[in-house]
Amino acid sequence: MRYLGIDTAKRISKIGLGTWQFGSSEWGYGNGYAEREAPAIVIRALELGVTLFDTAEIYGFGSSERILGEALDGSLDSVFLTTKIMPVVPVAPVVEQRAVASANRLGVHRLDMYQVHQPNPLVHDRTIMRGMRALQRIGLIDEVGVSNYPLARWRAAEDALGSRVLSNQVGYSLVARSAERDLLPFAESHNRVLIASSPLAHGLLAGRYHGTSRPANPARATNPFFHPENLERAEELIAVLREVGDAHSATPAQVALAWVIHHPAVAAIPGASSVEQLESNVAAAEIELADDEHQALSTASARYRPIDEPVSLARRKLTSLKHWGKTLKYWTNTMWHDYRLEHVQSSDARNGK
Repeated sequence: MRYLGIDTAKRISKIGLGTWQFGSSEWGYGNGYAEREAPAIVIRALELGVTLFDTAEIYGFGSSERILGEALDGSLDSVFLTTKIMPVVPVAPVVEQRAVASANRLGVHRLDMYQVHQPNPLVHDRTIMRGMRALQRIGLIDEVGVSNYPLARWRAAEDALGSRVLSNQVGYSLVARSAERDLLPFAESHNRVLIASSPLAHGLLAGRYHGTSRPANPARATNPFFHPENLERAEELIAVLREVGDAHSATPAQVALAWVIHHPAVAAIPGASSVEQLESNVAAAEIELADDEHQALSTASARYRPIDEPVSLARRKLTSLKHWGKTLKYWTNTMWHDYRLEHVQSSDARNGK
């Protein structure tokens, strides 16, 4: 395993583990995955030197945090554990309460990093960063991060916090490279980190899907990457991934991950549906792309042009409203699950169970 060269209390592995799929119905993996496969994936990740584990309070209504925490089972000395708050009510007391709730679900006394899941479109970051400062002051969190932030807002968050906001978690892959415009140069020049979510573009870059073989699970099936015409347009890029992979005895997915983490400021957090996939992802950290290979991949990536349906301003606003409506539903369901679990535990305690 390779690690970021940055001054943090614990090392951050270049390949981490994203755990959105732990307990989340969108992926369609079922209870067997959550009960058996997910813990096995975490244990194997630890054995292979993975230190970066990423989750969020809304993943599976808190189930992802619980599954991850139980699987880690106190093996925290080398783990860089990070979760995210959904800033539906981004005021300091709520930020502090949600951090405590996440720590409890994870079974830890300290979070290595606490991230803002996405910018609140109506509320400035001054209020949420006031809560983050309080959490740092009492020692519940170490680092602060953000997710899906444009550069100007990342900088504003740092100003509001009064110290570094270590990372920005954004979609970054061979088919999603907007971070290269300003986020990556900022991260590299200011000793910050870009955490690449969806580094395999939800599986597109694994090369398994094509016009007659599209994904079935809801998290992928509705993604524009898997529109039949976009799958066809990705064929050239997949071919280059296979060609480079042949030179390294590697799969297209491993080469795609190697390209993402080639940048010194980037760590990637692919998910894993099995221990075997986890092992394959981790092996990508050992692939050293030659300059001409990296350039060939970048050139093929630049030629990929997915179809993009024109969207009016009104349509964008409606989409944003729907997104925040769904976010509010996930957030309230997470709190309801917390309440029910606490109520059951209190009832059991009163009844001597």
